[in-house]
Amino acid sequence: MTGPLATLDVVVVDVETTGWLADHAAITEIGAVRLSGGQVTGEFSSLIRPYCPIPPEITALTGITDEMVSRAPRAGPALRAFLAFARGCVLVAHNAPFDVGFLAAACTAAGIGWPAAAVIDTAVLSRLLLGPDDVPDCKLATLAGYFGTRAAPCHRALADAKATAEVLAGLLELVAARRAGARRLIGAGG
Repeated sequence: MTGPLATLDVVVVDVETTGWLADHAAITEIGAVRLSGGQVTGEFSSLIRPYCPIPPEITALTGITDEMVSRAPRAGPALRAFLAFARGCVLVAHNAPFDVGFLAAACTAAGIGWPAAAVIDTAVLSRLLLGPDDVPDCKLATLAGYFGTRAAPCHRALADAKATAEVLAGLLELVAARRAGARRLIGAGG
């Protein structure tokens, strides 16, 4: 990781849920990786037992079953553990309004204050840096393929967080390369 983010602690987070809207669905899994100076310094992963059954179409997508979450903690303890893991960090997520929206809503429902934190959305960043000649869309799987990530997104929270972290590194390398190219152009013109 280069530039100003190289000195920050960053937590890349992903959630799996029982549906698509935070007011009508629950988190079933949180996965996150903590980066310091661009290096992974920690991982967090927890299944969460929702208060409702997991719909069959969500199980088909994520592979997470009611049986898998039957002994998992409820949202409150898992969220407290995640927030302790992420304390003081910039949060990063792919389609951040989804993940952060679910996390914040679950915190509210559990009576936990959601901390003020800077958030970087790799989906937005990729739309700013990559065009249709680069990628046909800015889905995580497409970007993981474009950047050749080792972690493959598979709709499991920790794997998707790892892939997002690698996508973030690729996007930041693009920014650094473009800045270096711009400096060369300015230097050549002066």
